Parts: sequence; structure tokens; C-alpha cells
Amino acid sequence: MTTLPWRTAWAIARRDLSARFRGLRLLLVCLFLGVGALAAIGTLTGAIESELKSRGKSILGGDLQVEVWQRTVTPQERAALDALGRVSGGLRLQAMATNGSLASPVELKAVDTAWPLVGRLKLADGRQTGAPPAGSAYVSPDAAARLGVKAGESFVIGGQRLTVGGVIADEPDRLSEGFTLGPAVIVAEGFPASAGLTTPGSMFRARYRILLADGAEPVPVVDALKAKYPAAGFTYRTRDKAAPGAERFVGRMGEFLVLVGLAALVIAGIGIGGGVSSYLEARRGSIATLKVLGATSGDIARIYLLQVGTAALIGSLIGLAAGVLVTPLFTQALGKLLPVAPGFVLDPFALLRAVTYGLLVVLVFAAPPLLAARRFPAMALMRARVSPLPSVRREAFLPVALGMAAIAALAMLTAAQPLVTATFLAGAVAVLGLLALLGWTIRTLAARAPRPKRPLLRLALANLHRPSAQTGALVTALGFGLSAFVLLAAVETSLDANIAARVPQRAPDYFVLDVPKDRADAFRQTVEAADPGSKLTLVPSMRGSILAYGPEGRMTRVADLKQIPDDAWPLRGERGLTYADSLPDGSTLTAGKWWPKGYTGEPLVSVDEELAAAIDLKLGDQITIALLGVERTARIASFRRVDWDTMGFNYVLVFSPNAIADAPHNLAATIDLPPGAPKDGLLQALIRQFPSSSVIEVGNVLRQARELLTQVSTAILAAASVAVLAGVAVLLGAIAAARSSRLYDNVILRVLGASRRQLLLLQLAEYGLLAALLAGVALVLGSSMAWLVIVQLFEFDWLPNWGQVLGVLGAGLGLVILFALGGSIPLLRAKPAQALREL
Repeated sequence: MTTLPWRTAWAIARRDLSARFRGLRLLLVCLFLGVGALAAIGTLTGAIESELKSRGKSILGGDLQVEVWQRTVTPQERAALDALGRVSGGLRLQAMATNGSLASPVELKAVDTAWPLVGRLKLADGRQTGAPPAGSAYVSPDAAARLGVKAGESFVIGGQRLTVGGVIADEPDRLSEGFTLGPAVIVAEGFPASAGLTTPGSMFRARYRILLADGAEPVPVVDALKAKYPAAGFTYRTRDKAAPGAERFVGRMGEFLVLVGLAALVIAGIGIGGGVSSYLEARRGSIATLKVLGATSGDIARIYLLQVGTAALIGSLIGLAAGVLVTPLFTQALGKLLPVAPGFVLDPFALLRAVTYGLLVVLVFAAPPLLAARRFPAMALMRARVSPLPSVRREAFLPVALGMAAIAALAMLTAAQPLVTATFLAGAVAVLGLLALLGWTIRTLAARAPRPKRPLLRLALANLHRPSAQTGALVTALGFGLSAFVLLAAVETSLDANIAARVPQRAPDYFVLDVPKDRADAFRQTVEAADPGSKLTLVPSMRGSILAYGPEGRMTRVADLKQIPDDAWPLRGERGLTYADSLPDGSTLTAGKWWPKGYTGEPLVSVDEELAAAIDLKLGDQITIALLGVERTARIASFRRVDWDTMGFNYVLVFSPNAIADAPHNLAATIDLPPGAPKDGLLQALIRQFPSSSVIEVGNVLRQARELLTQVSTAILAAASVAVLAGVAVLLGAIAAARSSRLYDNVILRVLGASRRQLLLLQLAEYGLLAALLAGVALVLGSSMAWLVIVQLFEFDWLPNWGQVLGVLGAGLGLVILFALGGSIPLLRAKPAQALREL
């Protein structure tokens, strides 16, 4: 028998293919949602990561940054940096700026005449310049607004008057500065010292940006500096990690969004399989006729593969176009936070990956119904209404397995976090398998269950296990759809609870940095005089880095570690240090003993228990720190559980006073005002009496933190809604498929005298029974997926509001019933005589 050529097969396929893709719309919608989501996600994250890499030098302000706390580099260290290339040095510190009765905490950025090494500072008046001259300052728009100043006017920092030389429009290395506690003010390098802001013990950072000579790679240079100055307390950043906070956020969010897109495609795949099955079922007579006229199984496969492939390609292309079109909205929203070019962004790899995922999903879920269409003879297809066709699982195994393997390989090869992606893929397969098993179990139990006496319940139960029942597809669609509702509710309520828990509603009114140690009593008197009854906490405050840890004589040096565990974050760079005679507030002793007041023996230290567990510390081990360039070693006396959610002073390391109290340092303070007390009086008194101290209003910091977490929450929910939409589309498709297969039964029941009301109650009983059985499964599945997102991916606490979650699940069940009843309306309107002629 001669096989039809592809050209002839396409001619037949094109004639049968509706211009409106009637019968294949579910496939189009599912691919549009899944591919569009992946295209937008991949394009945006790819563009941001590309910008971070290509603009790393300009973002950082050089090839390499060296940072050290509470001191500047020594002449020998500066000579070593100068030997590497062009160097620009400067300081970063918190300060208070005032203009009459107006005051604002600011981030003071003192720069030398070589700044910026890369790019130029742009001012609002159009000028492009470098460092400001002595006595002048460039201020950010926020600082100008808070202080009520404009170009040419003056304000005061640390008792020294500065003239506004201009308002900043674009700061070339702004993104690398990270999170700040106030708007930026740029001054000349010598200003902090002349204003008394860098006295010994003051909290400031010295930063040195370097343009390496001869295009040298920065990583070997960093390794050499670490080996040469192991105790210097230097923190390094290279141009390929110019904005690690932004990179970490983009990578983590991008990974989550890709998983959401894949989840949408997996859910959509079920709809694709159901849609193709329904489409081919509607063309059962046409397929049988073609076979009677001599078409081979290969001809049938070609014709309908061309139809499905055309619809899949068009749906994917529409999804790609939508993904590209929405990226300008994201770039406009993120332009001020992340380095992404405005307007349309094209990432060919991301677009190719998105459409590849879409077509592979079509292959996996459309292969079984297409193989069924090509395999069976014409008479079997004619009798399919009363004698259902047997399964083609063996023939479908190869294409399905190959497609799933390709999806897994593509996901793993492009994953930023392979373990998370592998867990997701394994979970998706497990969920599909579980729902398929559940569908089989429901059919089996329905077939063996006792027959109810009430006719409607008996028919509803029979509909779950009869030969042409769509129970498997409905269970899968309902399971995923309801799970998506639970996922959305659990993620949203957990994020809201984390915002409330991590950003306390009640926190100290002020943080104060750099309170002179010898003026602690005067500081207390000033606070009490301005606001009697205020709660004041003063603690010693200094900065240092952990150099080594472990048993005496066998200590591990941090510089020798190839990779620092995530939970051992205190090993990265310098951290806050303090000393105390008694256990600090917000800490609970979990092991060991606290030293007595006035202790004078061997230097001791108390360590956060999470850090101890991460690096396997034991009581009696030692820790060596670098403090102002000097090594100091203390023995571990105890472990503490630290309540990091409090807005007080929390330190990973707390030393006995005799260990570090002799180092130059100042104090830090928190101030709780009495309820209803005005803040302006205390703020002005502190600025007058302690001009070199930095007063930070906690309310502004909390607002920024809440806004940041709210933005993260909104992004997660917006992305998750794509999966929910895909679930709803699949659910509607499954109901539509069940409706078409149920037309024959309903017509027979109508002929036998069933009323429309009885048929409606029959649908209600069937779908209500399925929804009730699947509600518990959806609660477990949705909660498990939400837990993975909240705890494993974003490392937040698991704090869902179960009342709201159950409420959303109940609403989802209500929607299922409404969809089912809405899908039954065409069945109720069908005229028996006309329907019988078409069967």
C-alpha cells in the first residue's frame, strides 16, 4: 500500500484544520500560558544576568574592590594595592545631616580625586563630574528633599557645613553599594576626618577600587592578597561579582520563576493530552473513513501530527510574542533596582528554551492519543462509542520516555540550582504518578462499591467507572487545579506572616551608632532629659573577621576553605563583635557556661549555635579573629540560640570583656520612647550633643524592608498565578472532554424519561463526589509544594494561615462545581433526535 507523501498529507490536514482551531483551543491556551511564562521569565532574568556580567566593571567601579572596617590601609598595604594598577580609595559611614530643624540619617560616601575609575557621575543639571571639591557635597534627590536644600544651599554634618554642589542624577557604582540606611551624600575624601567621624573605634569602612594593569584577571590577584595579608580583615569583591546581593536575588527568583513556568507547562500538558484526545475523538468517524478509503496508519499519523504540530507551533509562537511584549513592563518596574536595559529585550537562548519546552511537553502528552488514532482499524473506530479502544501504553512508552528525558536534561543543564530543579522534576513525576494511581483507585473502588438505592447516586457512582469514563483525566486535572489553589494560598499567607514576623511592628524608635565610650553617662542623661521614661540599651560595638576555628593546634583557616557553607555566612567578611559580662537579651544559653562578672582568666567567647553546627564547633575549641588588623584568639565557653527576629543587638560572637575590650571602640545604642512621646526633641538634642554619632530612625528602615518583602511576595504570587490559570484551563478542558463523551449517555437517559433537573443533579453528584475525595489530596500536595517554595527555595519560615488556606480550597471546590454545572448546560440543551442522528 502506497504511503501518502507529506505534501498530500498536509493538504488533507489543512482542509480539516479550522481557522479558529476548533477542538484544539485548549492546546493553544495551555501552550500560550506555559511558553509565554517561560519566555518572559527567561528573557528578563537572562537580560539582567547579562547586564550584571557585561557591566561588572562599571557597577563595581573597577576590576577589584578591597574593603576593611574601622581603619584605612597601612602604607605598606597601600603600596601593594598601587602596584596592581590604578587605585581609588574612600570611606563609607553613617552620619546625621541637618538643616535647621530638618534632620536625616545619610550614607556618607567620601571619595578621592581618582573616583570614579569607571564612568562619570551625572548631576541633575546635566553636568558630568568626579569627586566634589573640599567643602562641597553632591546629594541624592532623597537627601535634598529630606533636608529641604537645593544646589548652592548648605547643610551640616558632624558640625561641619557643606555646600550642595549638585543633585545626583546617576551614580555610576550605586548598585554595588548595597542596602543603605539613608540617602547618599558624596563628599571629598578628607571630610570625615575633619568632622571627627573617624576617631578610633568609629564604625566606618574603607573601600579601595582597583583597575588592574594589563587587563589582569582579578581572582588570582585576590588569592595573592589573601596569602600576603591573612590577618588584615580585608573583604574582596571582583567585577564578575560586582553586585552579589542583586545576583543572588535574580538567580534565586529566576530559578523559582522557571520552576513555576515548568509547573504551568506540566499542568498544561495534561490539558494538551486531554485536548488532543477530545479532538481526535470528535474526528473518529473521519479517521475511520480515511482508513476505509485506503489510508495507512502512517498516513493517519502524518495528517493529525501535522494538525497538532501546527496548532502547537502557533500556540508556542503566540506565547513567545506575549513573553517578549510583557518584558518592558518588568524592565520599567525593575530599572531602578537592577541593571536592565529599558524597552524590548531579546534573549534568543531563553526563547529557544521556552519553545523547546513547549514542543517537548506536546510530544509527551499528545503521543498516546495520536498513536491510538493510527493503530486501530476502521471497524474498531466505528464501534469505539460502545466498545472503547484498548490502551496503547506500550507503543506510547518510547516517545513519552524520550520526551520526558529531554525535558529533564534541558532543565538540569540550564538550572542555577540543580538540586532544587531535580527535586521539582522528581516531585512532578511523583505527583503525576500519584494522581494516576488515585484515578485508577477511584475507578476500582467505584466499581466494587455497593450500589446506592437512590437512582441518581447509583448513576453518579457508575459514571466514575464505566468504560468511557473520564475519571483519570478529571482526577488529574482536579488534583492539579485544587493543589494550585492551595499552593497560592499557603505561599501568600506564609509570606504575609514572614513580613509580620521578620519586620516587627514594635521595634526600637532609634538606633544610634558611634556613641563615644567615655561619654556613655552623658548620653544617658541626654536621653532621659529629652524623653523621661525612655528605655536605653548601650552595648560595645566593633567589627572583625573570623580567621580560623577548631581544636587547639588543628584549627581550620577560613582562607583555606574552597567553599563556605550557606549556614556559615559569618565566615564571609567582617561581622559585628561585642563583649559582655552577662548573657545578652535575645539570647538563650544552650550549652556551656557564662563567665562570671569581672572575669580575668583565659579569653573566652560565646558562639551562635547555628554557626557552631554549620562548621562543627565543640565546647573548648578556639576561634581566631582579626580585629583592627590584629589577631586575637579565644576559647569557646558556650553556645547560644539567638533570636534574630528581634530588632535589638544580636551578635554571632560575644566575648568576655578581657578578650577585646582594650581595642579602640565606641558604643551602639537602641532607644525605646514612651508611648506617644514626640521624637523631634530627642533627635535634635542628640544631634547637638553628639554630632559625630549617627542616629537612625527605625521606622524608615522598617518601611523599606516591608516594601522589599512585599515586592518579593507580589512577584511570587504573580508568577504562581500563571500555574493557577493553567490549572483552571486544564480543568475546563477536562470537563469539556467529559461532557462530549457523556452526550450519548445523557441522550439515552433523556429518551428514557430523565428530566433536565435530574441530569443536572447527576452532574452535581458526580463532580461533588470527586471534588470531595480530592480535597484532602490537594491540601497535602499544595501544602507540600508551598513548603518547598517558602522553606527550601527562599529560606523563609513556614507560617501558613490554615484558616485562609482551607477557605481558598473551599472556594476552589465551589468553582469546580460551577465549572461542571456550566459545562453541563449544552448537554441539557441537546435534542435527543438530532444527537442520535450524529452519533
